Amino acid sequence: MPSSLFSSKQRPNKSGYSYNTNRPLSPPILNQDTDSLNGLNTIQGYSTQRQEATPEAVHQAYQTMLTKQQAETEKLALYRAASDAARLAEWEFHNAVLAMKEVVRGQFGADSNEAQSVGLKKKSDRKRPTRQKVAAAS
Repeated sequence: MPSSLFSSKQRPNKSGYSYNTNRPLSPPILNQDTDSLNGLNTIQGYSTQRQEATPEAVHQAYQTMLTKQQAETEKLALYRAASDAARLAEWEFHNAVLAMKEVVRGQFGADSNEAQSVGLKKKSDRKRPTRQKVAAAS
């Protein structure tokens, strides 16, 4: 089959069917495949000319899958730990900036240029509250 018929995400398999290798297989499909492998172990006299379907190749593919899944799980755990550490560092930085702003406001005053330079609004720039005129009920 010409490969131009398939998008970059879809690849034809040996039978000519296309499948999307960018999405993981669902657990029920993997369970069925594992059951099929276990069933293959019970068959006497199984032989094939297809190299990818020999018992050795299927067992090797299964072992490779288990190894890659374990590596994925380990890397996901490392990713989650790194993500948590980064999030904690972000909060520590944010809290340090808030403390710095409080110190600047306390040291230089709420209406100072220094307070404005760290992102605070000058007290004199704030809009004064105005009274709402109550509409006369007729």
